[in-house]
Amino acid sequence: MKIVELGEDGGSDDDCGGREIVPIKAKKALVGAGARILFYPTLLYNVFRSKIQAEFRWWDEVDQFLLLGAVPFRTDVPRLQQLGVQGVVTLNEPYETLVPSSLYQSHGIDHLVIPTRDYLFAPSLVDICRAVDFIHKNATCGRTTYVHCKAGRGRSTTIVLCYLVKYKHMTPAAALEYVRSIRPRVLLARTQWKAVHDFSKQKTELPASFGGISPICSPAGDAVLITEADLEGYTVGSSEDLTISSHGNRIARARPMIARLSCLFASLKVSGGSSLLVSHRLPEIRAC
Repeated sequence: MKIVELGEDGGSDDDCGGREIVPIKAKKALVGAGARILFYPTLLYNVFRSKIQAEFRWWDEVDQFLLLGAVPFRTDVPRLQQLGVQGVVTLNEPYETLVPSSLYQSHGIDHLVIPTRDYLFAPSLVDICRAVDFIHKNATCGRTTYVHCKAGRGRSTTIVLCYLVKYKHMTPAAALEYVRSIRPRVLLARTQWKAVHDFSKQKTELPASFGGISPICSPAGDAVLITEADLEGYTVGSSEDLTISSHGNRIARARPMIARLSCLFASLKVSGGSSLLVSHRLPEIRAC
């Protein structure tokens, strides 16, 4: 839609430059609604595919202290702990998150939550820096970080590529080729690929670390709601759709049926498939 400003005489002001209004809010709302509708069908598809295809792993080892994969279930948390995971970066929106921060924390795992809309959207440059430095801080202490979105293809891959660009000194193209050699099904949207390139160009101008950042605690938001939050991006919508946690945080009210579906999918997922790691380790670069 194009809106052309009119001059005082009623004529068009094209010479001064019309303003093109892009319906970004409508796009976010449409994509957000579609992502919510498709979440459980696509999750079920991934679970069944991992059950029948050994090479369709739930997560893969990208580096010595870095795992890239799909959304974990509650039953995965003890197994991740056994693999040495002590940090998790979640790129899911609340309705996609199946494990609450409290469960990670009870297993000694730090949880950084960066809610990012699925399919066409990428984390902001500031959030990418937070996640990349979170991974690096863990790696320098010998702690493994698990980075995930829904399927471990786009949003989480964006973060992993930026980490390889900054701390393994790769180009975006080389980083993508390397990750695809380990996890062939990774696929970035145009905006996500652009975010990697923007990060690569600006990484020398960014602060080396965003110190003092504490992980954001996020409950398991398995409520499937379409509220005004979709129109505003990622802000919280109507108070009628919220409850208050013991920490005073406003959280989405869970739906029992959705919770039961989550348990069903968890029971279907292969118990041993995701524990297989493909070891493609890069030379370790420590800060100290």
